[in-house]
Amino acid sequence: AMQEVYRIIARVSPTDLSVLVLGESGTGKELVAQSIHRSSRRREGPFIAINMAAIPRELIESELFGHEKGAFTGAANRATGRFEQARGGTLFLDEIGDMPIEAQTRLLRVLQDGDFTPVGSARSARADVRIIAATNQDLQEAVQAGRFREDLYYRLNVIPVTLPPLRERRSDVPLLVKHFLAQAQHAGLPFKQITPQALDRLSSWPWPGNVRELGNVVQRLMLLTRGDVIDAAEIDGFAVQHRAHEDAAVQAPADPDTALNLAVQRWLRSRPAGEAAEAGDLHGALVRRIEQLLIDEALARTGGNQLKAAALLGINRNTLRQKRHG
Repeated sequence: AMQEVYRIIARVSPTDLSVLVLGESGTGKELVAQSIHRSSRRREGPFIAINMAAIPRELIESELFGHEKGAFTGAANRATGRFEQARGGTLFLDEIGDMPIEAQTRLLRVLQDGDFTPVGSARSARADVRIIAATNQDLQEAVQAGRFREDLYYRLNVIPVTLPPLRERRSDVPLLVKHFLAQAQHAGLPFKQITPQALDRLSSWPWPGNVRELGNVVQRLMLLTRGDVIDAAEIDGFAVQHRAHEDAAVQAPADPDTALNLAVQRWLRSRPAGEAAEAGDLHGALVRRIEQLLIDEALARTGGNQLKAAALLGINRNTLRQKRHG
């Protein structure tokens, strides 16, 4: 299955055609994009990646096309967008399926006309980039549901590259394990060997997190295995914990509201009896806890940028600072 992927990469790399990389989370979509870039005539130019799911809706156009000083509240200086940063190279749009529909319209216009205009500017600039997009979603289904523009889908899906999940190429597991062992050793983890029986055990796992999950498991095995050899017994012992986490994930409710309700109920039951009643602030304690979780998540999604995190939360930056340190 991967040989077909390699053949497509070899054929498409010398061109400037748009590529859409499809596959489950953890299959290596960004690695494919980097490989295409390194083999292309743009390899001397920059490779710029942007995760569309991690950008607040209000800031997507600024991230992509840049903005002028004073273009919006908080725009204290001029900023270059990803199209300008990737000039002469490749722009990788990860999680393209999470892009808001209004931003899709602006992106389509740039792909059609080849020009873009920074937010708050009257000048236009030429877009000299090769576009590679990626998603783990079914974009055809998103088109039918009205969540994704059909014309943009066809603009991006000139050359599709579909990455198979690891469970459909189990024979690759031993090769990948040996690669990750060498990689982890190079990173400073203690050297370990692995037996053929242990490799057979790993090859039989379903790997819902695909290659990324396999790499994480190999690192944990190298760190936690006491001897110099990872054998079948080590794998069996590790699998008990690993599958327990999988079972917990399966049992978790898929509906976000149900999951939130259960989490609040568990939090309430975990508090010492009478604590909230004595304090008289059960509502405030829960609200403060959830606020901190929201703030932490917003900062994680925006790379620690307080302005972007505040925009994502719908509050101003001063309020965010007060709540963060309050």
